[in-house]
Amino acid sequence: MIYLDHAATTPMSGKALEVYVNVAKYYFGNASSLHDEGSAAKQVLQASAKTIALTLNARPKDIFFTSGATEGNNLAINSLLKAKSGKHIITTEVEHSSVRNVFLKLESEGYEITKLSVDEFGQVSLDQLEDSIRNETALVSIQHVNSEIGTIQEIQELGALLHKKKIPLHSDCVQSYGRLPLDVEALNVDALTISSHKIYGPKGAGAVWINPKAEWRPVFPDQDNTSRFRPGTADVASIAAFATAAKETTSDMEAEQERMRVFKDKLLSEINTMGFEVKLEGGSRQSVTNIMGLRFPGMEGQFMMLECNQAGLAISTGSACQAGSDKPNNTMMALGKNEQEAREFIRLSFGKENEELQIPLIIEKMSGILKRHFDKVNYYRKKG
Repeated sequence: MIYLDHAATTPMSGKALEVYVNVAKYYFGNASSLHDEGSAAKQVLQASAKTIALTLNARPKDIFFTSGATEGNNLAINSLLKAKSGKHIITTEVEHSSVRNVFLKLESEGYEITKLSVDEFGQVSLDQLEDSIRNETALVSIQHVNSEIGTIQEIQELGALLHKKKIPLHSDCVQSYGRLPLDVEALNVDALTISSHKIYGPKGAGAVWINPKAEWRPVFPDQDNTSRFRPGTADVASIAAFATAAKETTSDMEAEQERMRVFKDKLLSEINTMGFEVKLEGGSRQSVTNIMGLRFPGMEGQFMMLECNQAGLAISTGSACQAGSDKPNNTMMALGKNEQEAREFIRLSFGKENEELQIPLIIEKMSGILKRHFDKVNYYRKKG
């Protein structure tokens, strides 16, 4: 199987897996316990926070570990809102479902949600954001990188506008972390969310950074620790493995992203020579190098994905959190596609195990699938 779905999840790196096993075995204590076993686990936790903080140019005390991005987005958004009185929130039409679902719940609780539209490349307009701001706007949440087409939002510019108006900005940085430099001193956000399993760490771990200048309140108040972001016992082994993966991924980020750019450009060039109509979605402007959204007009993405799976290619039809839904792709609809076009979408996302020598085989398998499909379509069209 050639794995081309790294935006959904990545395999754990050997070093992260080794750290996980060793920490689980030798530092099993509860990090909140006061005995030596607890103290040893707490030291590992603190060292992990320091490692993650270094990758963000942040302070370790402003890093809060979570069970992943879904919980992180939920807690970050609600924690910022609990410190605000306004009932208006601004987001976009292309957010990940873990953010969209938070706002669906908040809408049912009386909040008014404004969803910014995007252009054909998936970009948000600064002018539209400014026009959407009201006196009662309590929060803005805009993703840094779209998980389906790879578009990079100008978060620094958007955040600068919002900070002038004293409106907090949360950003889902799951797809940008480990792929773009993230400096919280320059990014102009008040909270950001990252995830372990997108950068070769274990599933079930993530983190939220909260700006020390931002006002927030814990979603679950703790009388014994009023500054506690999240209740529960820390999964020290997963967090240590997450920190290990973060250090590995960010240390060779520039070289790896350049390698991915070469891979992506060559693969797209070869796809364009197969003889079938193909549309590149979103990525012709500023985008990350490891995500490529495509459509083959006249072929449903779900069918293409299943055929690729049979042929030994792991691709997707978009965010894994929407898998199994019979609704047309949300990002494609936001880009102005009709339902049929939205259903044609597929995503290829690349990682460390992808090499140029795989490209001829990928092209051979995809070309065969497309030929069989369109030969059959043309046969029935002529017959009918």
